Amino acid sequence: MGGPEARRTGAASRTGMASETNTADTARRHELAAFLRSRRERITPEDVGLPAGFRRRTAGLRREEVAQLAGVGVTWYTWLEQGRPIRASASVLEAVARTLRLDTVERQHLFRLAEVPGTAAAEGGGQLLRPEIQAILDGLSPMPASVVTERYDILAWNAAYTVLFPRTAEIRPAERNSLLYCFTRSACCSAIENHEDQRAAMVAQLRAAYGQHVGDPAWTGFIRRMEAASPEFAAMWARQDVAPPASHAKVFRHPLYPRLEMTSTSFAVQAAPGTWLVVYTPADAGTRAAMAQLVGTDRTEHHFTCWQAHQARARDLLPQPG
Repeated sequence: MGGPEARRTGAASRTGMASETNTADTARRHELAAFLRSRRERITPEDVGLPAGFRRRTAGLRREEVAQLAGVGVTWYTWLEQGRPIRASASVLEAVARTLRLDTVERQHLFRLAEVPGTAAAEGGGQLLRPEIQAILDGLSPMPASVVTERYDILAWNAAYTVLFPRTAEIRPAERNSLLYCFTRSACCSAIENHEDQRAAMVAQLRAAYGQHVGDPAWTGFIRRMEAASPEFAAMWARQDVAPPASHAKVFRHPLYPRLEMTSTSFAVQAAPGTWLVVYTPADAGTRAAMAQLVGTDRTEHHFTCWQAHQARARDLLPQPG
């Protein structure tokens, strides 16, 4: 056991960590307060159907007007805007966001500052992309391409991407995630051939991105979910490896083509902060020709050999009549 000096050092260390945490919390609350005031002051009474009135000493809406329109208590909203240490639910923040007419990025910022997990839209799965981004994706075909968040939520994709992942559109937005696919999809029906190398690289990139979101409830919840869903992910996450987005050699497979070699390249999408355009470039003429052919075919007709077994197992799980 340590002596008095060691105990004093340990106590000082804990005090220092607590002080740093309190300082960070205070700074976050002040940032939240300033953000709310700035959004409130840009909205005029006429914007929300209220009379302008006379002798308005502040620009934009008053605090009590925001509270009334959002259906929350005036005192509670005042404390929130003053940066006091109070708790806010997702539903209440949703109402405030609608009242202040926050766009997608502003709404995400509000939820992060308030340390409240948002809905799928706040967490990235429902982020709105400009129409021209989809046009760019479509123009890249027959090269598969998608737009993903730093957490690998899939926001948009082109027809060539659905050659490799044909049921992407059928997956609920909250489940439409590349990491979730890689770590939970059965190997027998996965379109990815070189599994382990790709998984390790993706987890290292996730860890690097996480450095900018430490303490974000949405990120923390996602990582906990992945750890529970996949012991392999949990082990890789525990390694603490980090890596930036980079080009990688990837091998895919299709029921008609057992080996499709490509190179993935990621580009930051400036029009949608926190997202990446991922393009898979065919590595040889054979892969290029195969992709060109597959984009024009009916992809619902082709299945891996395990498909019938999966269908039979699904039928066996259905409740039987009588």
